[in-house]
Amino acid sequence: MEIRAFADTILTAAQLTAKLQPIGAPITDDSPGSPVRYVTPKRPEELRFAGRKEAPLMPAREAFRDPGKRAVAHHIMANHELQALEVMAFTLCAFPETPAEFRRGMIDIMADEQRHTRMHVDRCAELGLPFGTLPVNGYFWQKAQDFRSPLDYLAGLPLTFEACNLDHTLQFEEFFEAASDNKSAGIMRAIHRDEIEHVAFGLRWLRHFKADDQSEWDAYEAHLHWPLRPEKSKGRAFHRQPRLAAGMTADFIDRVEQAGTPEEVD
Repeated sequence: MEIRAFADTILTAAQLTAKLQPIGAPITDDSPGSPVRYVTPKRPEELRFAGRKEAPLMPAREAFRDPGKRAVAHHIMANHELQALEVMAFTLCAFPETPAEFRRGMIDIMADEQRHTRMHVDRCAELGLPFGTLPVNGYFWQKAQDFRSPLDYLAGLPLTFEACNLDHTLQFEEFFEAASDNKSAGIMRAIHRDEIEHVAFGLRWLRHFKADDQSEWDAYEAHLHWPLRPEKSKGRAFHRQPRLAAGMTADFIDRVEQAGTPEEVD
């Protein structure tokens, strides 16, 4: 299957099963196509983007004792993973001139995002809340509309949203464990391991695309579009080790840690 056809399918499919269908083999990239910027991904009616104030907030730690609240958490995170998949498809369509190695690497990460979405969707249903029962927001997707280059994508998604998830996955693993929900905790552990690789991918390609005379940090900051900023790349409990594992330098990590007030989980 052509990479471009796969990306187009994710953005135009009306059914969740089609969005989460693996690309399969063999994968080809003979026809990247012309640049196309999707304004909105097609989704099932129940998963169309609502306003941020309409979608539920992430439950507090104490609420995780309630299986229904844990289901809400999985519902929110399933939508996050689905949006990440859609933003990656958007990037492949918007910037078809990127190197084949970059595009094939994106396909590997998109397979992870599909799997993450399925894990959250399945666990959500097991806890009694079918995916699509609650309104979902389109925050990640809306921020992607500001991406004007592959570097904008790298700064915005892998090095901000996914980097933040290095902290959030560990935080939610702790929340689920405190509620004796070992299955949900295991999902967060698995996603955490994948996020390290995703951040590593973002960092590797930031180094590839940036100007030779520009530092990694300067390139990262220069390609963030407000309201994205470095403090949005961390949670309240900051973890150095997964960032080191992803290949961040000590200086880069120090700058993230010192940048503003960490984001609340919402």
